[in-house]
Amino acid sequence: MTRLLAAMTASSALVLTTAMPATAAPRGREDEWWFSAWAIEKKVWPISKGAGVTVAVVDNGVNGRIPDLEGVLVPGTDVTPAGGDGQIGATSDLDDSHGTGMAGLIASQGTSTGYVGVAPEAKIMSVKSDFSVWDKAIRFAADHGAKVISISQAFAALNGCRPQNQEAVAYALQRDVVVVVGAGNEGDQKNRSMEPANCAGALVVGAVDNQKRPWVGTERQSYVVAAAPGDDVNALQADGRVATDLAGTSQATALTAAVVALVRAKYPHMSAREVVRRITNTTVDVGPPGRDNMTGYGVVVPHAALTANVPKSAPNPVFAAYDRWMSSHPVQPSAVPSVKQPKTAAEKSGDQAARNTQLLVVGLVAAGLLGVVFVVFLVVRAKRRAGGVAPVGGAQQYGPPPGWGGAAGAPPPLPPTPPGQQGGRPYVPPNGPGGTRPPN
Repeated sequence: MTRLLAAMTASSALVLTTAMPATAAPRGREDEWWFSAWAIEKKVWPISKGAGVTVAVVDNGVNGRIPDLEGVLVPGTDVTPAGGDGQIGATSDLDDSHGTGMAGLIASQGTSTGYVGVAPEAKIMSVKSDFSVWDKAIRFAADHGAKVISISQAFAALNGCRPQNQEAVAYALQRDVVVVVGAGNEGDQKNRSMEPANCAGALVVGAVDNQKRPWVGTERQSYVVAAAPGDDVNALQADGRVATDLAGTSQATALTAAVVALVRAKYPHMSAREVVRRITNTTVDVGPPGRDNMTGYGVVVPHAALTANVPKSAPNPVFAAYDRWMSSHPVQPSAVPSVKQPKTAAEKSGDQAARNTQLLVVGLVAAGLLGVVFVVFLVVRAKRRAGGVAPVGGAQQYGPPPGWGGAAGAPPPLPPTPPGQQGGRPYVPPNGPGGTRPPN
């Protein structure tokens, strides 16, 4: 058993800021460097803030009663034996605050601290869980309205994704839910395969710093698909304060889940498969040219994901892996069809009569359509002769912007981290049955 991130020191840097005026529009704090790197306020929020999308945070619980998260949470649950609604009480402990921190990165309102989430109009569903019941957590979220599931937890699983968790991920995908998962945090240590990152169909995220360099602990694995800010990324605590100087793939996962929420809000009818294709094909490559095991296909760029023209023929490695798994597991317990009973003679006779009626209606409709088409043809031909028909032109297509996607005039990102000092204090959720501490 391992934690998603390495163990951290007991002391933590905590800061309080003045409350935001009630009428002020939310904006990122200066220490939320990903806001300037991603041009959230200038380029992203004018397009989407995540309205109408629920993100399930599968973690160790969220305190939705702190001012920054008031009104953000929808009903959740605790799938561990302890039971409950998925919410926790106030605490200054960073381990116990992990789920609250992830929720804040996604949808904090900044009411008290000024700390704002990337998708502040999204809703959070807290699903309190641990590695022993991830499958129940994923299924609950998929069944209760989540469009995105964010899992910033990991467990060393050398034998691959356990069947119950793989089936749960497939269950969520079949219900049009995007599953975002942290890559793990042993990249500079044992670098073991982590679950649920090794489950087919998960959008797996590594961590980078403010110069798009891989964070030292991010996992080196073939399952990594993309990367997002994770080094020196602060987080809300469950007591309403902000902890600084943190690092890990947990934060990268939550921020990517927020970007997925932005895209799903902008394109509410777009399938999970298309959303994942759009995000993975608008990343900015970092490190060696092409895909690598630390950052996948590159760093997520929200504005590009919202605006770029991504053809349906573009590669989709996440769903390609899922499709391969499905091809060898074609019948899932949730998809087994019910056994049909043979029809009676009366039912068969009724079916035939219905078919005859349908054929008659179709014939009448077809005749009417032919008449309409002929009239439209005459009108269009007359307009063309009069020069009244505009030529058909191709709409302007937009590709991903360079760099992080920052707008001109946006504040620059923080200075590079000095050599030898990369990486904040790792941010670790409790793992194992019940975590490392008693329930809150």
